[in-house]
Amino acid sequence: MYEDREDAAETLARELIEYRGQNPLVLAIPRGAVPMAAQIARALQGELDVVLVHKLGAPGNPEFAVGAVSEDGTVYIADHAQRLGIDERYLQRETDQQLEVLRRRREQYTPVRLSIDPRDRIVIVVDDGIATGATMLAALKAVRAQQPSRLIAAVGVAPPETLERMRAIADDVVCPLKPQRFRAVGEFFRTFGQVDDAEVVSILSGASGKQQ
Repeated sequence: MYEDREDAAETLARELIEYRGQNPLVLAIPRGAVPMAAQIARALQGELDVVLVHKLGAPGNPEFAVGAVSEDGTVYIADHAQRLGIDERYLQRETDQQLEVLRRRREQYTPVRLSIDPRDRIVIVVDDGIATGATMLAALKAVRAQQPSRLIAAVGVAPPETLERMRAIADDVVCPLKPQRFRAVGEFFRTFGQVDDAEVVSILSGASGKQQ
């Protein structure tokens, strides 16, 4: 168990130390992972940005992910979506709605600059923890399409079967905690407060360019 996100970020940074000095691009999945990614970028002397993805919620249960979409329109649909009988019309409508959310977030998070190009870069995609992995998988697919030289998924905690799905896309998967019994990300952090948009904007505003 971690004390908090800072503890998780410190642990991940130690496991990623081989990339220190290679100017890695550290991409956070907002919002919870942004403070962690900022800390990792500083430790590795890299650059910080966000990769914007949003889960696609199930009909009548928006918190249950049946897939995810990234801001460039890359969509990941989980296998269980078909088993639940969710049709294409619903998925397209939900995708369109979440793309609009992501568009607004990009305008809010990085209003004065473009996102950093991952092409030919070592890219580390960070999340505090994942359950089904839908958002991380969508993020990895979107970044992979931009041709990084190496793509790493770095996660504080995740169940082993979810990590295996990520290995099909990422060159490496780093996750210090791999519990067999997994209910929620927050149960593996003693302190797991919400990260709001204002904090994300503040961190990104202070992280333009290479971390020191």
